[in-house]
Amino acid sequence: MTAETIDHSTLSRLVEAGAVDAAHVVGKTGGWSVVIRYGKAERPLAAQRSRQVRLFKRMDTLVSYLKDVGISQFDVDAANYVPEIATRPDRAAALRRTHEAAEYDKWFREQVEEAIREADDPNAVWIPHDTVKEEMARERAELVARLKGKTK
Repeated sequence: MTAETIDHSTLSRLVEAGAVDAAHVVGKTGGWSVVIRYGKAERPLAAQRSRQVRLFKRMDTLVSYLKDVGISQFDVDAANYVPEIATRPDRAAALRRTHEAAEYDKWFREQVEEAIREADDPNAVWIPHDTVKEEMARERAELVARLKGKTK
């Protein structure tokens, strides 16, 4: 069962009306939530889009939020707070990929430069397109014939 929550606009109206009796910051795995007490009700603050209990990953963000709304005093229950461990991608693997990409780029540029030098050489032998097409068609026919011979 999902607990009833309040959203930002409701909290703002309650603060403006002076109806907020207390704010409790509650530590959870990965961050902090806020429970607002007004009258006889206690409701956690909900995220705007998901309508789930809002979780602040950083305490300073939460403090700034509460001060902006108009709440400057609150109590903190850190008994169940467990910081979320920020994982970094394996830096060695990332660095290796960067070096491999740089090596490939260098190799590719060298190949292009070599091809341009060969093409610019006055002694370069040019093969007509039709000749290349005929040669490829012959090689393809030989390959197809070999493949058909193996499937029988």
